[in-house]
Amino acid sequence: MKLRPIIVGGMALALALAGPALSADPIKIGFITKFPVEFFSTMEEAAKAYAIANPDVEIIYGQGASGTDIEGQIALIESMVTQGVQGIALTPVDPTVAPALDRAIEAGVKIVLMDNDIPDWLGKTALATTDNYNAGKIAGEYLKTVLKDGDTLGILEGVPGVPALDDRVTGMLKGLAGGPDVQIVGKGATNCTQELGVSAAEDLLTANPDLKAIYAACGPPAVGAAQAIENAGIANDAIVLVGFDACCGELDKIVSGQEDATVAQFPAKMGELGVDALVRAIRGEEVEVLVDTGAGLVTADNVADFQ
Repeated sequence: MKLRPIIVGGMALALALAGPALSADPIKIGFITKFPVEFFSTMEEAAKAYAIANPDVEIIYGQGASGTDIEGQIALIESMVTQGVQGIALTPVDPTVAPALDRAIEAGVKIVLMDNDIPDWLGKTALATTDNYNAGKIAGEYLKTVLKDGDTLGILEGVPGVPALDDRVTGMLKGLAGGPDVQIVGKGATNCTQELGVSAAEDLLTANPDLKAIYAACGPPAVGAAQAIENAGIANDAIVLVGFDACCGELDKIVSGQEDATVAQFPAKMGELGVDALVRAIRGEEVEVLVDTGAGLVTADNVADFQ
């Protein structure tokens, strides 16, 4: 399972789809991602590749300032509606953007969500995403193999209340269940930022000097935790660090031995298949409501396959 070949494969799929698109009516859509990190940049690059392969599809891009930039995302949605887009593909910051999406739908705009869902919101045409609960289980099942009875685990959450990020934690706990008797000694919210990952990990390490493992529900906090562990003078093999996203420097940390594992998503597939589902829906074609873009475990044994 390789990250870069999937990007190339995505390009190939987009090219394969180019035939029918070339003869179709022009389409104008919006593409909105949460905030500037490698993961969302990869999604945007995949959307740009799709647009190159399908010249009749014009894409307007927008991105929020942070993982909690609700007002910024709402402003982007409203701006794109004003610019006359026929559809919007977006990674919603949290469920509070739903009313803005409802107004877009009232204006005739179709909506495809990517990366995370808005539970119980019925307005979406499709959702292109990792099954975050099952992906979290992958992390928990890995931890089950490297921890033992009596070990302690700290959790770095993403943005509590965001369903996709919460699922990564509940899935991890499910994957860990039935294994060694591990004690959860603390949780800290990070807003999926490296800076808060450092401080939350420092708090966990200070309160629990014998902490045996940290699980981070996002990539940047995992890198932050690695920094906090290094700053504390803790040896790499003294604590297990598992992240999620395989982004933002995590692969380098795995190569250096500072991070033991991470769960890789495939953002290129999310971007490409999310745009494709939106374009097909606008053209009146039937699309699947759920597009599962997959996940896989990255360790030192296979990290070269993801670089």
